[in-house]
Amino acid sequence: MRHIQVTVPIGKRETVLELLDEEGVDYVVTDETSSREYDTVVYFPLPTNAVEPILDSLQNVGVDQESYTVVMDAETVVSTKFDELQEAYATESVEEEQISRQELLTQANELTPTFSVFFTMTLISAVVATVGLLLDSPAVVVGSMVIAPLIGPALSASIGTVVNDREVFFTGMRYQFAGVAGGIVAAAIFAWLFQTLFLVPPGAEITEIDEVAERIAPELLLLPVALGAGAAGILSLATGFSVAIVGVMIAAALVPPMAAAGIALAWGLPVAALGSTVLVLVNLLGVNLAGLLTLWYIGYRPENWFETSIAQRKLLKQIGVFVVVIAVLSLFLAGITYTSYQVSAFEETASQEAEDVLAEHDALTLLELSVEVHEDGAPFGSSLDATEQVDVVIIEVGGPPETYDSAVIEQLDERINQHTADETTVQVRFVTTGSG
Repeated sequence: MRHIQVTVPIGKRETVLELLDEEGVDYVVTDETSSREYDTVVYFPLPTNAVEPILDSLQNVGVDQESYTVVMDAETVVSTKFDELQEAYATESVEEEQISRQELLTQANELTPTFSVFFTMTLISAVVATVGLLLDSPAVVVGSMVIAPLIGPALSASIGTVVNDREVFFTGMRYQFAGVAGGIVAAAIFAWLFQTLFLVPPGAEITEIDEVAERIAPELLLLPVALGAGAAGILSLATGFSVAIVGVMIAAALVPPMAAAGIALAWGLPVAALGSTVLVLVNLLGVNLAGLLTLWYIGYRPENWFETSIAQRKLLKQIGVFVVVIAVLSLFLAGITYTSYQVSAFEETASQEAEDVLAEHDALTLLELSVEVHEDGAPFGSSLDATEQVDVVIIEVGGPPETYDSAVIEQLDERINQHTADETTVQVRFVTTGSG
């Protein structure tokens, strides 16, 4: 519920009151005595979803943006007439909970701090995420998401497009891209410092750190995270749900990949840095795309009807650009996903071949088989055969000492290399598990 206070221009009092009577709005009227161009102040309660249509109607009869209009939260309204008004606007959809266009713009602006504050907080969150990734600490990474002020600009850009406010749109996009670029640079600088000052063990391989590895070789399945974050962000803002919680989800799609890109640059892995950067861009555009579609779907439009067609054209154009760019960048993620699938399939095949070979030797058993791929961060090689990426296959075989046989190694090497594009090193490690 909302409580509205409106100053009415001289000569518009009767028109405004007639409109409120027609709408079934219960109101209180007082005289405005400041000797300005207003002579009346009207106070009235409204259901949340009635604010926008009523304010639009008031503007149509002469209460323009120069008038003094205040929208406040109302905890409780005890009035039979208000109950009837609330029933008239009751629906079974999200529209019953959504706030007005005017409130939406205000909340988006409140969530967007000044650029200096936004940029500084984004850099801090990127540095904290860098530490969390290098420590392989999910808790620290989550902490970096909490302090990232990304939700305001992400939602502002979508809102600016839908309500045809170019300033809000460009401000949101400028904040987002500046924050991403600054975050990657800050992460790279601090990762290099950590490496130079030996805060990270010498020779540490970032591809062996789980929190880093999953973000320098991102897969296509991460895209729905960004789309869900964008849609949830808009719904939370439009309906008064906890925006802070959804803000963490948006940050989860952006902050860790930014830090991973910086770490990869500091370690001299440009292809890995490219993978993380592509993920950041796909997620950034995905958040904005989902926000646009959600806003338009739940019914937000520009203030004036003749601006609606303009906003719709801009919306369709922007959606088209986002979809094309996301599709192109997603080809990279799809390549990584396909490569991961092929490597997993190869590992399964190699395990089966190893078990078949060892089945011919009663005393030998397969303890473990692992596949190591190139550590240059490249998602795929010169062909679509991902086995080109395999460096070595490591097989642990258990059995009594007297069963160790070089012929077993040769058999394993031959059988496994039948499934690779290039000759692959097969390492066999015998582990004593019993005596003959």
